[in-house]
Amino acid sequence: MKGFNHIALAGVFLLIGSVASAQTITVSPNGEVKTIAEGLELVQPNDTLIIRQGTYLEHNLMVDKPVTIIGEGRPVLDGEKKGFILVITADDVTVKGLEVRNTSTSFMEDYAGILIEETRNTVIEDNRLIDNFFGIYLAETDKAVIRNNYLSASGERETSSGNGIHLWYSKDTKIEDNYVRGHRDGLYFEFVDGAHITNNLSEENIRYGIHFMYSDNCSYVENTFRDNGGGVAVMYTSNVEIIGNRFEDNWGSSAYGMLLKEINRSRIENNHFENNSVGLYIEATSRNEVKGNTFRQNGWAIKLMANSTDNMFSENNFIANSFEVSTNSRRNFNEFTGNYWSQYEGYDLDRDGVGDVPHHPVRLFTILVEKQPQSLLLLRSLLIDILDAAEKVMPALTPETLIDIKPQMDQIP
Repeated sequence: MKGFNHIALAGVFLLIGSVASAQTITVSPNGEVKTIAEGLELVQPNDTLIIRQGTYLEHNLMVDKPVTIIGEGRPVLDGEKKGFILVITADDVTVKGLEVRNTSTSFMEDYAGILIEETRNTVIEDNRLIDNFFGIYLAETDKAVIRNNYLSASGERETSSGNGIHLWYSKDTKIEDNYVRGHRDGLYFEFVDGAHITNNLSEENIRYGIHFMYSDNCSYVENTFRDNGGGVAVMYTSNVEIIGNRFEDNWGSSAYGMLLKEINRSRIENNHFENNSVGLYIEATSRNEVKGNTFRQNGWAIKLMANSTDNMFSENNFIANSFEVSTNSRRNFNEFTGNYWSQYEGYDLDRDGVGDVPHHPVRLFTILVEKQPQSLLLLRSLLIDILDAAEKVMPALTPETLIDIKPQMDQIP
């Protein structure tokens, strides 16, 4: 027992000695240490590197020790388009308060303002990343936190632009409170597990606000994806929670508020889809719950492909959409129940708040537009109203079983 106490006491002294030996190195244009590269050479594990205000024309800065890097007065790291800027390969690194700009652009190399490879417990917080090819790039990382960063680029074409926040083969990452604009994809996830994406704003990106593939067990909550070239794409994934997000102003022939392709066993709840060409596009997607969402003033609220099955649509609000639901089949393998439809023309004689006749959200005109897009010019014409009314009485082309048997008379709070 006495030996055990001596060993334990020795461990405590070793820990105290380690903490006491940690020091702070300061980099300043007018100080003893004038370059960040020199400062990174001098710091030891668990030290803090302070970078004072100024512009540092440096690139390919290697962070291979567990250190904390803090900018004072928002110092600028300018890579002068010569390569990467900050490359992190050590665990337990924190980077805070920097402005990182001007990486190289390449068709062969994924140059990034901050590259993080094969690390654990990296924190990237309160930084500005301006005009970089890729902004923050994580590869084979675990438990990283990317929080409260501002990323802006001025890319004009997909081929010459990288992604804002890019994750590849990473686990348990937190992406919180970031602003991303002007990249190819605002956020990109591939082979990611257990990520939590919360309260980010991704707008005006060339392709997608978020591009999400092969990434199971993730959630994104209360984010805004606005005015992106293609909207949002979530593909080849299971067990995703998409809750409380806003998908807005994504217009174009191939733009969607959100595209779901081969998504299974996921929750799409309490989201807001407004002013999109297509609010929600669903293809080869099964066993998902689409509940409590609002679809307002979209071209098409939902495009539901025939190869999507066993999805439940309930308690959603469909308000002032040009088309509520469209599909490419007369058969229906999904269920709609208890939704509010602003185009519902039924009645409620027993005043229980539920319409007494089912609602058919697929219009005949929807099918005509799919076959002849030019016919969209007739959207508000009397002829189309007559055709739609006739189809409701005696369905011939629209899916007879795609109905809401419990349409709500009032909007669902």
